[in-house]
Amino acid sequence: MSEHERSRTVAALPEEVFAQAGDVEQIDTWLPRELHVHAEEPPAVTVHDDDTGRDAPALLRARRDQLRLEWGTRDDGRYAGWLQVEGIGGGASAVTVHLSFLDEGHAPPDHEVTAALDESLDRLAEQVRLRADRSG
Repeated sequence: MSEHERSRTVAALPEEVFAQAGDVEQIDTWLPRELHVHAEEPPAVTVHDDDTGRDAPALLRARRDQLRLEWGTRDDGRYAGWLQVEGIGGGASAVTVHLSFLDEGHAPPDHEVTAALDESLDRLAEQVRLRADRSG
């Protein structure tokens, strides 16, 4: 099994960060650019990977009371992850993303996962900022 975790501080309240992160209609704005989520009957989603051209049946659950997203492959259980938002005071939040590749044969190299997680967290922070600008 291969596990990866990255965190980032976002200058927004945790509820605002989670609202952006957990919006299935907007989730593509912060996920790795090659991944696209298509909502089905909750919690079912399909994830399209531009790099492989494949669709994967997956699950995506938002636990709003915990400010937590959980996801994973639906049929084979080879991939799972979560995102947790926590308030850290001063109107800021800590966002942590954790990925588990249960089949190391399908796990990308560590440096690619780290780069993708960092980029996704940066994109999420930017989307939160843009959302605040639009509403403010």
